[in-house]
Amino acid sequence: MSRKYFGTDGVRGRVGEHPITPQFVMHLGYAAGKVLAGSSDMRGERPGVLIGKDTRISGYMLESALEAGLIAAGVDVYLAGPVPTPAVAYLTRALRLQAGIVISASHNPFDDNGIKFFSGNGTKLPDETERAIEAELDNPMQTNASDGLGKAKRIDDAVGRYIEFCKSTFPCELDLRGLKIVVDSAHGATYHIARHVFHELGADVIAIGAQPDGKNINDGYGATAPANLQKAVIEHKADIGIALDGDGDRLVMADASGKLYDGDQLLYVIAKHRQKLGRLHGGVVGTLMTNLAFEHAMRRLGIPFLRAKVGDRYVMELLQQQGWQLGGENSGHIICLDKHSTGDGIVSALQVLHALRMKQQTLAEAAGDLQMYPQILVNVRVTKGVDCLGHDQVKAAVSDAEKALDGKGRVLLRPSGTEPLLRVMVEGEDGVLVKQCAERIAGVVRDAAG
Repeated sequence: MSRKYFGTDGVRGRVGEHPITPQFVMHLGYAAGKVLAGSSDMRGERPGVLIGKDTRISGYMLESALEAGLIAAGVDVYLAGPVPTPAVAYLTRALRLQAGIVISASHNPFDDNGIKFFSGNGTKLPDETERAIEAELDNPMQTNASDGLGKAKRIDDAVGRYIEFCKSTFPCELDLRGLKIVVDSAHGATYHIARHVFHELGADVIAIGAQPDGKNINDGYGATAPANLQKAVIEHKADIGIALDGDGDRLVMADASGKLYDGDQLLYVIAKHRQKLGRLHGGVVGTLMTNLAFEHAMRRLGIPFLRAKVGDRYVMELLQQQGWQLGGENSGHIICLDKHSTGDGIVSALQVLHALRMKQQTLAEAAGDLQMYPQILVNVRVTKGVDCLGHDQVKAAVSDAEKALDGKGRVLLRPSGTEPLLRVMVEGEDGVLVKQCAERIAGVVRDAAG
């Protein structure tokens, strides 16, 4: 059965437009509650679901709608308030609940929002469970009788619990004393968490992007807009900069000169360090967007490498299939399964810092032997239903680009899983040629999209 509502990362859209309306979200909560209640052996007790959210103003409305729907289905609700997406995964598992729900649109602007789910194990819901929820949405809501309703409870110590969890992923014998770190929380869900994690491990922390007002999430700050991080690192003469996205599962870092390092480069630092310690446990999973230089570097190090489809859920699936622990995306989603059940920006930053402290290196030194190939990504807005990938002129443009690259680069076209975009990616050794090919293909896609 094809999905009507769930994308690669839950249900997402513009607030006030279907499906991100209070009416639909209440029905979604009810449907999820019915599926969870029917699939869990609760020994006569009600199933429990944790709800967390980022700092978008619409989170209040959607939280109330979800709460009402779940309670109507006979599910107890635990409210964590504003916490990162990976905190919901951790707390759901720690509290032995049946599921966790995050209200967030991640790196999108504030007027978008979304609903994504975690299983009781702190992992993304299996496809079959999402399909069951969608099937239940076809049925009308039938509120339980009063004696079958759920209850709601606020988790007052959610933030403190998660801070301690993050700290526990960093070796006890090490600390961050002597390091000055700029931490950019994107005015998002880590605004009251990230700086405390690094400070309590000994670092001198300068916090930016930590004053959310409900509308400024990801606006000029965070992993998708790191210019202010670079500026602050230089102004404060910091050793390193850490930028997270709005829901805290994405990471970008900067060295003392303000140079940025993406997910591929940070994953390389972690993988190389773990290999040296004998703790890599298999290979590394990237995605179709992982830079070709990373793949070549893994080959030089003798580390097995596989590519998954774009999306952290697909990285996770391939890691589980292979029995490996480490993977990630160049966008900054990094998964360390020996530390957490999902991608976590703060935990990933701590794994990089672990490598730097152990080797007594700077970030520039640790990542310096990975020379990234020029990579151009152009996002082309497309009309829903238009098959640009099957268009003859688009296929011809891709073929021409591949011939021009002559085996020294890659071309990848893929639809976004969360926005009406076709992403055109070209990479290779020759930066000028890469740019020309990307612009040519993007132009043809625009014409094909009307």
